[in-house]
Amino acid sequence: MNLLFVLEVIGTIAFAISGALVAVEKKMDLFGVAMLGMTTAVGGGIFRDLVLGVTPPSALQNPVYAVISILVSLVIFLPSIRSLLRSNQRIYDIIMLIMDSIGLGVFTVVGVQAANSLTEGCNVFLAAFVGVITGVGGGIVRDLFAGDTPKILIKHFYACASLIGALVYIAWWMVIGNEHGMIVGAVVTMVLRMLAAHYRWGLPKAK
Repeated sequence: MNLLFVLEVIGTIAFAISGALVAVEKKMDLFGVAMLGMTTAVGGGIFRDLVLGVTPPSALQNPVYAVISILVSLVIFLPSIRSLLRSNQRIYDIIMLIMDSIGLGVFTVVGVQAANSLTEGCNVFLAAFVGVITGVGGGIVRDLFAGDTPKILIKHFYACASLIGALVYIAWWMVIGNEHGMIVGAVVTMVLRMLAAHYRWGLPKAK
């Protein structure tokens, strides 16, 4: 079992949980929870594949990630889980932040790796762009389907955390190696995302 597959499964589970949590908060039905969990988990990968010219997208060719995300979403829909989340906003916020941060970090480095492996002569700009698109794509789909403004446009240091993590991975890969770079890039993205949320880091906004 290679590191890339393990990371993709971790990212899929994390983003599926974050999507399903939003669906539960919005009081969606069973289908809505499963759909939001799945599209959050595979949305970034679909954007990535479209940019890289992979058609049909790998999420449709190999549905294992979609199946995993649906199963995870169904667990979140269980009455006991829903009751716990609705009774304690703090628990909801903490789980949401952790899962969103994990998904963002994992899929950012997965996107960079895909750009490097699928594109001959891939440059830093393309690799970083694809990494960010893969990282934030699932969250964009989740927020739009839930009727919210995407976090990438308004939230604390969201896309910037993904971009920095992608650049760290690229630099580390060039110096030391691929697998260590993936882990370091993902961790940097996750930590920045959580710190930004905790300390309310953000970019200047239009007044």
